[in-house]
Amino acid sequence: MIELRQIICRAAQTELNCLIRGESGVGKDLVAREIHRLSAKRRDKPFVNINCSALPEHLLESELFGYEKGAFTGAYKSKPGRFEMAHPGIIFLDEIGDMAIGLQAKILQVIEHKEFTKVGGRHPVHVDVQVVAATNADLESKIARGIFRDDLFFRLNEVFVWAPPLRERRED
Repeated sequence: MIELRQIICRAAQTELNCLIRGESGVGKDLVAREIHRLSAKRRDKPFVNINCSALPEHLLESELFGYEKGAFTGAYKSKPGRFEMAHPGIIFLDEIGDMAIGLQAKILQVIEHKEFTKVGGRHPVHVDVQVVAATNADLESKIARGIFRDDLFFRLNEVFVWAPPLRERRED
């Protein structure tokens, strides 16, 4: 846990994207919140989280990027997405390993170019966000099977954080 704390402190002092890995229930979300709390640049900025496995692909896309009025049935007004709401803070993408591969390409675009287009939009939206992602999935296996993008993995894994299982830290 001392080593985990040191990594969190170092990650918080950078602008690098972070990938938190560990089993379910180990507190990956708490690690992400601590990175935000200790952040030199973003501690007073928004922390926005979204569980990538909780929504189907098309709903997740509109949640992440927002949409313009009339983009689809029921879009009676424009809505900002989570990336927009996180600007200029941190967005926490929980369970990134469950995200559909088509949406992974759009996440990569935001990371690389700091911009995206809303669903039904025509103009790019510029954002400055640090991406913190978490997963309990074996991403290397998913990459080998072609269901997780290796380029996204490398972009997210600029800082690697391992949250050890609770059985290894009984005092917690």
